[in-house]
Amino acid sequence: MKSFAISGSPRENVGKRDAKELRYQGLVPAVLYGGATQTHFSVSAADLRNVVYTPVVHFIDITVDGVTSQAIIKDMQFHPLTEQLIHIDFLLLDEKKPITIEIPVKLTGTSPGVKVGGKLVQKLRKLRVKALPKDHLDNIEVSISALEVGKSVKVSEISLPNLAITNAQEDTIVSVTTSRALRQAEQEAASGKK
Repeated sequence: MKSFAISGSPRENVGKRDAKELRYQGLVPAVLYGGATQTHFSVSAADLRNVVYTPVVHFIDITVDGVTSQAIIKDMQFHPLTEQLIHIDFLLLDEKKPITIEIPVKLTGTSPGVKVGGKLVQKLRKLRVKALPKDHLDNIEVSISALEVGKSVKVSEISLPNLAITNAQEDTIVSVTTSRALRQAEQEAASGKK
């Protein structure tokens, strides 16, 4: 899995007034938890842009006061009007503890159902996966090469070594439905036969 490095400055005061001042300076208040103690720090909003506004999942190497820790983003809070990132929580990774994160689904191949006029519908763009940090993937490839009209790929059909998908097994990831044009062509063909 891809890794991204950021550096932060420790926060002396933890409170609303201090957090507001940090945001005014273009910084985002952050917390790193999961270890013996929580680490409160601030990081530049510009440094977080490539990690927050992307569908790709990253492991993040955070350096605060010369100490580097590997973590993942656990929670983010945005301003309700401006959509500006106002707080971020990181979870410290432990190589021996499995973690659950959402990994993007990447469709591969060409569906024969789409070639004949069917409509491709992707219902799940990410899957929740539980695994040790070293076993996580950048994305989960789902082949649509065998998808005919009316067929689908369900979560239960995906098996990955060392990874446990925690979505409901009956959830549909992707399907090919009958499009309006295909339905109309079938009706015209049926009425032409009479």
